[in-house]
Amino acid sequence: MKTIGLIGGMSWESSAQYYRIINQEVRERLGGVHSARSLMFSVDFGEIERLQHDGNWPALTIAMVDAAERLQRGGADFVVICTNTMHRMADEVTANISIPLLHIADPTGEVIAAAGYRRVGLLGTAFTMEQEFYKARLAGKFGLDVIVPDDADRAVVHEIIYKELVAGTVLSRSRAAYRAIMARLVERGAEAIILGCTEIMLLVGADDSSVPLFDTTTLHAQAAVDEALAGDTPESISG
Repeated sequence: MKTIGLIGGMSWESSAQYYRIINQEVRERLGGVHSARSLMFSVDFGEIERLQHDGNWPALTIAMVDAAERLQRGGADFVVICTNTMHRMADEVTANISIPLLHIADPTGEVIAAAGYRRVGLLGTAFTMEQEFYKARLAGKFGLDVIVPDDADRAVVHEIIYKELVAGTVLSRSRAAYRAIMARLVERGAEAIILGCTEIMLLVGADDSSVPLFDTTTLHAQAAVDEALAGDTPESISG
């Protein structure tokens, strides 16, 4: 089994979900009391959030590269950044380590394309919804037509993430707001919706949307297990 290197803390609410999903998947696939071999370097999200809203992406890039290098030195076989937004500097991280980076958009795009959907809505932080680093990868690699909420709805989505979800606060009124925003994306032709922030899974699920939801947290964590167990069997791992 390969060792998974997790860059967490952005926020730790979703990082805890990564840890849970990864270990549940390993146990289900291998049976018994198997669990994942993993390392996590968890950052202080207070510092990260401030730099994001200051637009200090060079400092954020340094922080992500440093975290990835620490995981590599610690023995990780590949790196998982446990957040969508910080994949803005995925190329720089990849360039500074000699182990692979498992990009969060790839398992998401693969599953959506395989399901036959083309026009998809995207919810996430303002950075993920408005900048091109994420949408362009989904379009370029998987042929997806990605649409995002309008200005007012993007502001609501972003505020709920940063004022509530990253602190573990889940409110019924915020769930209702997300339901309405997703419905408007469907009215504009979205055949499916990407939960493109790793905390959104805490707020909404399949029952909140008339079209399929694709949760990047779950898909990314499952892909990490795929990579960790590639070529292994329960017998080979048990020795």
